[in-house]
Amino acid sequence: MERQSPAFTVFIHACALLLAAVILAPIAWLFIMSISPAADLAAKPLRWWPQSADFSRYRQLLSTAENSAGAAFTSSLRNSLEIAGMATIAALALAIPAGWAVSRTPSIGWSLSMVIATYMLPPVALAVPLYMGLSYLGLLNNVFGLALVYLTILAPFTTWLMKSGFDSIPREIEAAAMIDGAGLFQTLRIITLPLAAPVMATSALFAVLLAWDEFFYALLFTSDQRAKTLTVAIADLAGGRVSDYGLIATAGVLAALPPVLIGLVMQRALISGLTSGGVKG
Repeated sequence: MERQSPAFTVFIHACALLLAAVILAPIAWLFIMSISPAADLAAKPLRWWPQSADFSRYRQLLSTAENSAGAAFTSSLRNSLEIAGMATIAALALAIPAGWAVSRTPSIGWSLSMVIATYMLPPVALAVPLYMGLSYLGLLNNVFGLALVYLTILAPFTTWLMKSGFDSIPREIEAAAMIDGAGLFQTLRIITLPLAAPVMATSALFAVLLAWDEFFYALLFTSDQRAKTLTVAIADLAGGRVSDYGLIATAGVLAALPPVLIGLVMQRALISGLTSGGVKG
């Protein structure tokens, strides 16, 4: 192996530290805001670290007292978990067979390209037909209805990711299994899907993140705590005459925890899935 010069090694580490600082600085500042007293947030010059940490906002938002900010926040948190979970499971259930079919039948690849082309449409162009459809089905302000809308967003993206993952799996392996007597579904279950597990994990993670962070449709199609998601609930905290920026920051920290924890748990599978097919022997 070539020996790197000390100057180049220092440069690489400095770039890595700079990148980490750029990424982590907003998150660190969000946490500092969440534990800073209101007086510190309004002080001039700005205090970069509070004189005394205040965790009362976390207790306030995690409270389940009736008609409190905490009750609204925890209800929205539960709705977001349910909607993101249902939409992700449904998207994978559609993406796995669709991605495999497109990967193994290149002649129908145009169909996936046309579906992905719908991403070029601005969300506002689809708002009216989606609203009318949900209204006709009685699914406005409904957790299942919003998950159905999110499915239209997630399915094309996850299908494209799964198709890329299946492309990296040699067809000869499946053909050999079928020659040995395995049926189509048995081959998929025993051979193909285990090999595509990292890509499936990557697709699931990105699907969860897309559903978790979506705001526009959640704002249009929900009106109360029966289906309101976290993104809308946080916007509501900033919609009053006087905004508590510390409370908004606290909500942001709590809202970021579930996807961060999921990402940490699935980190190895995510890296493997993102690099799948990048090297061919």
